[in-house]
Amino acid sequence: MTSPTYSLYPVLAQIQDCPSVMIPLNDDWSLPGTFTQQINRANCKLTFLVNPHAPSGKLFDTETLSTIASELNSVLLIDEAYVDFVDVNYDSIPLVCDNDNVIILRTLSKGYSLAGLRFGYGIGAEPLIKPMLDKTRDSYNLDLIGQQIAEAAISNRNYAMENCQKVANERNKLSESLLELGLASEASQTNFLLVTIPAEFVCTAKQLYEELKVRGILIRYFAEEKLANKVRISIGLPQQNKTLVDAVKSLQL
Repeated sequence: MTSPTYSLYPVLAQIQDCPSVMIPLNDDWSLPGTFTQQINRANCKLTFLVNPHAPSGKLFDTETLSTIASELNSVLLIDEAYVDFVDVNYDSIPLVCDNDNVIILRTLSKGYSLAGLRFGYGIGAEPLIKPMLDKTRDSYNLDLIGQQIAEAAISNRNYAMENCQKVANERNKLSESLLELGLASEASQTNFLLVTIPAEFVCTAKQLYEELKVRGILIRYFAEEKLANKVRISIGLPQQNKTLVDAVKSLQL
């Protein structure tokens, strides 16, 4: 796994008593040139990549992913939870067609606004997927209603595209508003912004998190070194974003 990554993966690995290899990203959130060499040297069986990356929002290009897949001695799992928000020219499906060691995970929780359904799916070569299903599938599998809702959602791709465009527009507006307050954010292809809190700001990242929480506004603070001066802000409705910006302004008065 990269460091940082989606915070639940290290937790799940620990629950399963599975040793993890954490490889730090570069300062610009790109993958180090020795990424695959480090993975292979550690004899890892499964490699996780979140793309777009969380919590930075950076998108790794398919050429990079293709190179990694071809060089790895293990399975490459690409978590594309936020893929609905990326550039329309991004297409990772050929990675599955060209490599028998790639699995892509997607969800309806983000772009399709169905977080409460807890519905996700995987894409991969049948020889890779089928043994996993046979070993892990529960007798009480996904319920019929959930399947029907998911099918209806996927069949209405236009809704997801329109929804994601609205989110992208609000994301850009929020990024500009925060920049006017001295808070720069990483270029994001997700439904959130990773915002840097500079040393000269009126409070630290942790203090900002706490001040906004008191005001009923929840953002994400990460208590780890690479993210200590940053917060992650999910994109809300226009009025919610305005409330956030107004709250940050009030701290500067």
